[in-house]
Amino acid sequence: MNLAVAATVFGLVALAELPDKTMIANIVMGSRGSPLPVWVGSTTAFALHVALAVAAGRFLSLLPHRPLETVIAVLFGLGAIYLLFVPDKSEQRRGERAAVGLPETPPWRVALGAFGVIGIGEFGDLTQVLIVNLEARYKAPASVYVGGFLALAGVAAIGAFSGRLLIEVVPLSIIRRVGGVALLGFCAYSISTLVG
Repeated sequence: MNLAVAATVFGLVALAELPDKTMIANIVMGSRGSPLPVWVGSTTAFALHVALAVAAGRFLSLLPHRPLETVIAVLFGLGAIYLLFVPDKSEQRRGERAAVGLPETPPWRVALGAFGVIGIGEFGDLTQVLIVNLEARYKAPASVYVGGFLALAGVAAIGAFSGRLLIEVVPLSIIRRVGGVALLGFCAYSISTLVG
């Protein structure tokens, strides 16, 4: 396992997930009841999504070098545009709508509800596409899986256990801009490898 790759994936995925609708859903679900079952359900869904994303990234990496780098640059660019230009309120409303109607008790139903909300909400999500992209770039499935999963599990814990406090301290708009700039940097790097 390559710890540098895992750390890079962790940082990028955590930055992209913090302002995401699934983070907002975890905040809402965690504030409505016991945060532990919310975290368990969310993390289980994320484990499956990261596995799917890594597998998709393996297939993407089979492309020849030039088309692969083009796809990677485009995906990083789209992710940056999304984080920099989609309004924060839009993501917050989507996350809150996803979490509406979850049962408060018993805990296994809360976990199952969180699994369902995150399981559905994460399909085709920015972080899932980012993990696909990172696996295609690094070709290190174990490292990408560990970094991506730990980032998503960590952000889910922040959302479920203390998310509302985090958003009061660091506004979503700042988190989104930092994530967007990071993805823009990776887009520029990918373009430079195409040109150079």
